[in-house]
Amino acid sequence: MNQPVSAHQPQASLRPSACPGLLRIVQAQDGGICRIKLAGGALWADQADAVADAAERFATGEIEVTNRGNLQIRGIGSDPSGLIERLLAAGLGPRDAAGDDVRNLMLSPTAGVDPQMLVDTRPLAEQLLQALETTPRFHQLSAKFAVQVDGGEALAMLEHPHDVWLSTVRLEGELWWVFGLAGCPANNAPVGAVPLVQGHALVLAVLNRFLDLATPEQARMRQLLAEHSPDDFVAGLGLSIRRDATVLHWRRSATVGNGYLGIYPQQQAGLSAVGGAAPLGRLTPHMLRGAAQLARERGDGSLRMTPWQSLLLPNIAHPHAAAINRELAQLGLLCSPDQPLARLVACTGSAGCAKAQAETKGDARLLATLLASGAPASVHLSGCPRSCAMAHVAPATLLAQSPGHYDLYLRDAAQPGFGSLRARNLTLKEAGALLDACSRSTLDD
Repeated sequence: MNQPVSAHQPQASLRPSACPGLLRIVQAQDGGICRIKLAGGALWADQADAVADAAERFATGEIEVTNRGNLQIRGIGSDPSGLIERLLAAGLGPRDAAGDDVRNLMLSPTAGVDPQMLVDTRPLAEQLLQALETTPRFHQLSAKFAVQVDGGEALAMLEHPHDVWLSTVRLEGELWWVFGLAGCPANNAPVGAVPLVQGHALVLAVLNRFLDLATPEQARMRQLLAEHSPDDFVAGLGLSIRRDATVLHWRRSATVGNGYLGIYPQQQAGLSAVGGAAPLGRLTPHMLRGAAQLARERGDGSLRMTPWQSLLLPNIAHPHAAAINRELAQLGLLCSPDQPLARLVACTGSAGCAKAQAETKGDARLLATLLASGAPASVHLSGCPRSCAMAHVAPATLLAQSPGHYDLYLRDAAQPGFGSLRARNLTLKEAGALLDACSRSTLDD
């Protein structure tokens, strides 16, 4: 296996992009941003310590959990070389510098341990990540081009759109991968299926087919499919694809709820994963170090970041789970859906982004105090229409119009964008009252 790249590798090997990476620091209002793409959201306790150390020594200490289960360090100074060296030394870099952009592969945070999983997706994910990182042709893919591998877990983010997604299904007693293009398992139909052993070959065929057909302007699968039909795309994969009614009419069921908070029983007898959310997506070095130490002392030394901007400590013995839950809460993590901030999501806001029309994180904290019984469902405060903090549409979105003033949208499958516009130019107090008036059954995920 190739070794991670050195920070001294010439930066000219990195193509221009607005997306941050480990080796590409992108500037924002509050300093540089470094994105650490984790393999399936997983990292070891020593690596978590390295992230905390780098954030303290070379930045302002702001660590974000992203909505795809990665980590970002914000507020990096003008010389990021020390930060990059520290992270590479911890094994958090790519095998090849040009491969950092394309390590966009999402798994369930309970891959390999979920009681409802049909298959452990981690071996396939490891194969795919190695191919993405070390195959020069795949480095032509957009830094946003993304793949999801779903093993049937109950705890899985199924609403984020991906350029290609795979879900495990049992057909006639055998396991298959159903797959879709430019969508997500929760909302979109598959375009075909292959036997389980062909999962790796399928993804490579899809990537190569995309690169064969795409023009420079077609960076994403949805753009390509505006010109080429899914039927034509699948026909050119060079594999035997099953496309009968059983496959094409299959739909993925979702049961996630709030399982990423608190204690989540594993498939393995006597073990649980214990999770807590980063308040408004941000961890302090103290929080991350504390969680890493708990993973060492009571778990297997690993942590898993989730697309709900939270972390899980897997493989905790049942007798220790309740204590770990309390200790995560003492660190400042949100471990219950009843906590005021547990269901609020906010982008960086005007403190860190020039496009934002309001200081969304501060406004979210204030809104949490105004809601009579906590957020009735996921409420997203977005500083601008780009919706950087959420990759799917929240049940309720507050879109900033000016400091402290927001338009309220409610999710509506029949409406584009954020959904149906419910009210304009609300103050936070007015928004809180209106959200309180909305029933949980109306807004709930």
